[in-house]
Amino acid sequence: QVQLVESGGGLVQPGGSLRLSCVASGITFSVYDMAWYRQAPGKQRDLVARMSSGGNTEYADSVKGRFTISRDNAKNTVYLQMNTLKPDDTAVYYCSGRLGPFFPTYWGQGTQVTVSS
Repeated sequence: QVQLVESGGGLVQPGGSLRLSCVASGITFSVYDMAWYRQAPGKQRDLVARMSSGGNTEYADSVKGRFTISRDNAKNTVYLQMNTLKPDDTAVYYCSGRLGPFFPTYWGQGTQVTVSS
């Protein structure tokens, strides 16, 4: 049974930082492409950052230079370091994993990030 469990969300002031974590089980983590998505109320779910099994990364333009995705294969964990947070970053953040673009995607339950003063 595949499980992705996110943690690290919360309330933070504009300009602050948070680090999200996602622990995976039930998969061979090291061969999976891992990603973070987010969904704000009334909006679609959008890609925030992705890291391939080989370590290649891609980011949404809106987070480039502020967010960093990383992974620790020994801990079956992917991280999202979020700096200089803005109110527009407020959303539910979801962890996802897939073997590749033509394979099913597994999702976590999401963690709320709220950026507000």
